[in-house]
Amino acid sequence: MKITPSARVLRMLGEIEFDEWQCIAELIDNAFDDFTEIHRSGTPWAGGYRVSVELPDSAQGQLVITDTGRGMTYDRLERAVRAGWSGNDMHDKLGLFGMGFNVSTARLGKRTRVLTTRQGDTEWIGVEIDLDRIGDDFEAEDITEPKADPNEHGTRIVISRLHPTRARWLQKNGPALRNILGQVYSWMFLNRPFELWVGGFQVKPVRHCRWGDGRSVLYNNKERIPAYIEIDQKLENGLACGDCGQWQLTDRDACEDCGSDRLTVRERRVHGWLGIQRYMHKHDYGIDFLRNGRKILRWDKQLFTWRNPDGAVGNEEPEYPVDLAHQGGRIIGEIHLDHVPVTYQKDAFEYGDRSWRSAVEIVRGVAPLLPQRAANLEYEENTSPLALLFKGYRRNDAGLRYLVPGDGRKPIHDDTRRWGHEFHRGNPDYQTDERWWQAVEDHEATKSRGKNAKAATVTPGKPDEAAVMEALGFDGAEIGSPSSPATGRDEAKPSAQAQPSKDGESAPATPAPEQRRETRQERVTRYTENSTTYPALSRSFGHPRVGFVEVEARRLTAGGLTDENLHPTPVLLDQRGGNALVAFLDLDHPIFQRFGADPADLLLAEIAVLLRVQTSSEWSHSELIAAIRAESLPASALDAEMISAEAKELLAEVRRRMASELDRAGEPGKAFQFLSPDELTATEHTMIANGKVTRTTDLGASGEFLLHVPALFLVRLVESLPSLFMDNRVFQGVYEGVASASARRLSLARTVGYLSDVATQATYAGASLPDQLLRTRLSIRLLADDLAEEK
Repeated sequence: MKITPSARVLRMLGEIEFDEWQCIAELIDNAFDDFTEIHRSGTPWAGGYRVSVELPDSAQGQLVITDTGRGMTYDRLERAVRAGWSGNDMHDKLGLFGMGFNVSTARLGKRTRVLTTRQGDTEWIGVEIDLDRIGDDFEAEDITEPKADPNEHGTRIVISRLHPTRARWLQKNGPALRNILGQVYSWMFLNRPFELWVGGFQVKPVRHCRWGDGRSVLYNNKERIPAYIEIDQKLENGLACGDCGQWQLTDRDACEDCGSDRLTVRERRVHGWLGIQRYMHKHDYGIDFLRNGRKILRWDKQLFTWRNPDGAVGNEEPEYPVDLAHQGGRIIGEIHLDHVPVTYQKDAFEYGDRSWRSAVEIVRGVAPLLPQRAANLEYEENTSPLALLFKGYRRNDAGLRYLVPGDGRKPIHDDTRRWGHEFHRGNPDYQTDERWWQAVEDHEATKSRGKNAKAATVTPGKPDEAAVMEALGFDGAEIGSPSSPATGRDEAKPSAQAQPSKDGESAPATPAPEQRRETRQERVTRYTENSTTYPALSRSFGHPRVGFVEVEARRLTAGGLTDENLHPTPVLLDQRGGNALVAFLDLDHPIFQRFGADPADLLLAEIAVLLRVQTSSEWSHSELIAAIRAESLPASALDAEMISAEAKELLAEVRRRMASELDRAGEPGKAFQFLSPDELTATEHTMIANGKVTRTTDLGASGEFLLHVPALFLVRLVESLPSLFMDNRVFQGVYEGVASASARRLSLARTVGYLSDVATQATYAGASLPDQLLRTRLSIRLLADDLAEEK
């Protein structure tokens, strides 16, 4: 009985859904399998480990893939191009199913020439597969080519008569193809001497931009949670079939699936790492899963969703990101699962396989990531690596607590994403996490200065420190606090003072030698030494009409700034070579401390003057400032839609925390009584709209109804039951912790004021006046700061 398939089958393979990059990767996999064997053997390999991909230069062009591997014999070549044959071990190689070559070449074009030669062979041997000419006898034409050098070795695949659509894609998307392949094979490029060239350019590994190994946060002031966690857990060794790859029971002598006796004991191991990305992104976060060094899943987010094993089908609860989800997430990782089977397209694992489920339990755990959800469902605390990072980094408040860069008032997500882009471009200034870390420290320092200034302003009877120090015989220079004519913080002035003699009597005052006036360069050098980078304003500033300047902003850490005439100034520009300049910022200047000015506004004013003079612009000064702000600081725009999204997401967090607190206190029924008939109807409508139709019958039995009530009801509930939510339960504000009624009202009014602004914006997201948006943005930040540490 001859069951050779029809020749149509070979052509039909080209209809199997594979993206262009997947077709290329299938052919690269075979070369990398050969390289891996050579590399593991330790044999010195002349010519290196190189795969080159020549892209078509037109729709009528051809695709050529060449490797410097060992080449093949005629018999092996014959088997390699046969559909369904695989000479690969199912567990150690990238090529798995023996169909990748046929699917890829058939999908890319109608004619494929494969030529191969080994070191010492006299010629290239090969085969030409023409899908329009091949018949049911499956006879393909043998071909040969002369060798220029007997030492040549490797394999060359030439695909012509390309599919027009795929040819155009390959012709136009070289950079995108390199980027994808750089992600897929990044581990190999970083850990093995393999090279891949596409269109004449070497493919670079796409590395993760994560926080360094030593960074961490302090959770609840007692638990240190690192930003990078290594995972290495060995499972019990298993028995695997060398032919079909299936895992077997350990007491078997032959494969239960194919009957082969090639059973071998193999290691099963889950290893890699989880970490925190230095920036948030809507798409580029999640966990990469690898098999034999090749990424099967990239930015995978399925472990961020919890599936209740006792729930109905489709019962899935997304758990991350939950705070400012519109900004995306930042938990990332690379997990190696060499023992877990994958699908034939190599874009997923076999999720039903128990080895995948075991790996998920190791990385994610079985309980929900949300502590309160886990407690409500009577799970023990999830202590998996993913749950640990979730606990430490789930919120995105600026500062050390969550390791988020800020500008003293809010996170600077747009800036950190821009820095991440520079990291991936290979800019050496962005390869370590120092710039991000500096922004975190700057944020804390700015917040601290603001608090200190506020405390100093309201402290009655503040001593005159200068008078006290003068009485003690110190001048400003000696105490490290030089005075200036206007602020008392600038450089020390030369002085002629009476000096105490050894017998305690004052000696006649002697004129101090006249001090040489500090040159501008000396002052700039001093400012540089006494300053740190201010990442939030270090960027390109300008506009296409007037050009751009590259600004390195530096915040002074000691002393003050003076201009050319030695007058105190909050901002000083120092031009460097080309279009680069350094902007020194004195954030202790009264314009910031007393009047609350934004450093960006003053820097924009200085830059506008510079660019206006350089370009002789006809724009007015104010128009130029407006144009530069719009071009260079787009994130500072008062976008009603964006602010509403932030308000809704913060409100979702408040709802969840208030609902949990009601359940913990056993008071959902008491809170439910405050719902008016209209609010109850609105709540039911929201629940029905959210697919919670069957749950309206037990409204009030748990705090869950708060997830669906009108936003402004939350404000009224906090006002009505403050003791349930204040005093670090949901909000940090004190209530029962103070004795006087007036102090309680003041503390409650502050929290309720923030909450009211946020709830209003979340409810009425229409156009608002700029002042209203400014107030709401501030309330969002203050309410987020007022949220208590989650227990």
